[in-house]
Amino acid sequence: MAGLAVAVILRSAFSCFGATDEYDWPQYAENPFVIPLDIPAPRDSAGGIVVADLDGDTRMDFLVTVPGHIAAYSNDGRKLWTLDVNLCVGGSSEREGLPGHHGPGVQAGDTDGDGKTEALFLTKENALVAVNGADGVELWRAKPPWPDGAERWEHLVIANFRGKGDRDLLLQATNKDGYRVGRYLAAYAVRDLKSGKYEALWERDDFLACAHNGARVADITGNGRDEVLGGDIIDHKGALCYKIPLEGHIDAITAARVRPEIDGLQVIAVEEGGPQRVFLYNHESLVWATDHKNQEPQNVAVGDFDVNRPGKEIWNRSRYNEYQKPFVFDAYGTLIADYELAQVAPEGWTLSGVEVINTIHWTGEANQLAAAKERHEDGDVAVFDPLTGVFVEHFPETAARLYVADVSGDWREEILVISGNELHIYHNPAPNPRPDEPRLWREAHYRRLKMTWNYYSP
Repeated sequence: MAGLAVAVILRSAFSCFGATDEYDWPQYAENPFVIPLDIPAPRDSAGGIVVADLDGDTRMDFLVTVPGHIAAYSNDGRKLWTLDVNLCVGGSSEREGLPGHHGPGVQAGDTDGDGKTEALFLTKENALVAVNGADGVELWRAKPPWPDGAERWEHLVIANFRGKGDRDLLLQATNKDGYRVGRYLAAYAVRDLKSGKYEALWERDDFLACAHNGARVADITGNGRDEVLGGDIIDHKGALCYKIPLEGHIDAITAARVRPEIDGLQVIAVEEGGPQRVFLYNHESLVWATDHKNQEPQNVAVGDFDVNRPGKEIWNRSRYNEYQKPFVFDAYGTLIADYELAQVAPEGWTLSGVEVINTIHWTGEANQLAAAKERHEDGDVAVFDPLTGVFVEHFPETAARLYVADVSGDWREEILVISGNELHIYHNPAPNPRPDEPRLWREAHYRRLKMTWNYYSP
């Protein structure tokens, strides 16, 4: 019976993400494939994009947000629905609260086990709203109490804390006074919220959050339940597992299997202030912490950038207003590359460098690359080699948002760009040298990370 329960949870989790390999996703005939959006274009850094199977056809659909609006579009570009709603999105989280720059402010998943996808979001009137993923019809709303020191609940994450699949929800809020950081957490069973029962599974008011974006979750222990990832790691029962020896604050955070000889996933966080270190750690201990000449890392991308080295590599952008100087550590914290981006970027690329840096499976080879946009402007998009900075693709664009996910064709990832009030989807038309690899959506932590990103932590 336990095996049957796990199978049901896995089928349910995969269903809203189109994740099973039996599904054959067509490739777009156009490159980029363009979807006109019936909502205003982004005017600032508020709002973003996530993907999920909203209409049940096994293909990835698109949820796009800007202040006052949510739009849902099918994989083939049909408008499913739009809502005019004062959802919780914004700019600087330290001034305005979460979810921070480019944070989408919406989650999608099968939260009640009926095999259909729901979209959930918070409003600035302190409501939690669930709508049908296929048509946007409201299913229920709740108003769980928020902490006394907070303005409202600001960030939400679908999670699995009880081992029952995507049936739980993490809520997060910043302190309303002073420099705002997401210290407040509360975990709920979705069924309780739906029925108006506001007894949390657990709560905390001391979470060591990333300074610029919301909490992320992943099952880093492999026990079938999610942990909450920040400068400290909180287990599924709300208990503190481990806290890093932070001196400044965290700028960006992600999770990956960096060290293959260590069970489970590790968390990667980068520090602003103090020694300005890069941390690798898990729920038990610090694996290593290091810096490169005390330069601020600011943004991070983690992937298998050098297949001849064990584990994954950690690329750090650096923080210079112009002439960025990225540096790369191997899985053991050894510096293996550093360079000046302006020396290798194509002619005309902004001297301010790159931003919204996503690790990407672009070629289908074992090694990964990085995708990014021009920094501090609605500009071009590129794919580059993190070890050398050499650009391998350059797409002239006016990109206000950039998101990477597998949404069409084979298992490789596509580049999604919000340009004005259009969604542009770029794919790699070259043959895939490894066409039979499983879809990335089968990996639970891939699904989690793609649902909880923002500008600092794609």
